[in-house]
Amino acid sequence: MNTDILIIGGGIIGLTCAVELKLRGENVTVLCRNFTEAASHAAAGMLAPDAENIANEAMLTLSKRSLYLYPEWVGKLEELTGLSTGYWPCGIVAPVSQKPTNHSQSPGYWLDKSTIEQYQQGLGSDIIGGWWYPENGQVNNQALIQVLRSAAESLGIEFQDGVTVEAILQQQSQIMGVQTNKGLLRAGHYILAAGAWSNQLLPLPVRPCKGQMLRLRMPGIVQEIPLTRVLYGENVYIVPRKDGSIIVGATVEEAGFTPNNTAAGIQNLLNRCTRLYPSLGDYSLEEMWWGFRPATPDELPILGESYCQNLTMATGHYRNGVLLAPVTAKLLADLIVSQKPDPLLNHFHYSRF
Repeated sequence: MNTDILIIGGGIIGLTCAVELKLRGENVTVLCRNFTEAASHAAAGMLAPDAENIANEAMLTLSKRSLYLYPEWVGKLEELTGLSTGYWPCGIVAPVSQKPTNHSQSPGYWLDKSTIEQYQQGLGSDIIGGWWYPENGQVNNQALIQVLRSAAESLGIEFQDGVTVEAILQQQSQIMGVQTNKGLLRAGHYILAAGAWSNQLLPLPVRPCKGQMLRLRMPGIVQEIPLTRVLYGENVYIVPRKDGSIIVGATVEEAGFTPNNTAAGIQNLLNRCTRLYPSLGDYSLEEMWWGFRPATPDELPILGESYCQNLTMATGHYRNGVLLAPVTAKLLADLIVSQKPDPLLNHFHYSRF
């Protein structure tokens, strides 16, 4: 196999890095154990750095930079493939049931009870107001990952699905190759983008954090979508899609790689979403699924250089893989192709653990 760069992991981070590197003239191969298990399939696609109230300054900077890259980035992908990513800068409303103590700390606009009810009708009776974040929005993550896969194929990126990396061969601070179920593969440079599975290959503090989600469908009699904004509740989020479906998420469970939905997890989500937006109780339950977020102890990603000269890290994105995909790819391509490390990467270096 002759490739300049070998990417371990075919989820949204691996694919986005592959496309960016290929557009900069690199020869790229992506190894993927199971494409359907990537965390990005299980996400809701919220682009919500403000609504999430990210406290870490470097993480907020990284997230905002990525948010601002989004319109041009999805435009380029859609032009390349002729497919839609479902990008929708619809804004996010974060309703609350208790008066916040400090208004001045939020990047959003405060809406009192009467204003928020005009803005989004049908909220639960205990909502006393909320924040409006006009810069935040959503992308259809399931469409996006297919668009990225299609873009990768059209650009001639080699995508090998069903390849399990069993070991990474290291010698004198260099990666010599990766041992896989299909044999030994070599490259000039390697990127680890294996998400929640990264710890199985290198001693990194990345663990799976399980999230269960569900999809509701509006009753057929409704003529127009009554819900047009993402609702970011205190312990649930509701993401309306343009096709009339509603994504509800997500549980946060330290359950290892335990598969499947649970009655308690789904009941929890249904109770919370119908309390926030009661009419969802009449919607049909269309689909349920789960996924594994790659979590680190400080909930920040691991990005940039590693202890091997020819290995770059791109893992641990936790809840923000979809949001951070474009900035991750840009910063890592600058680092690998142009040898221009952005100072922001210092905050996400693996050595902090």
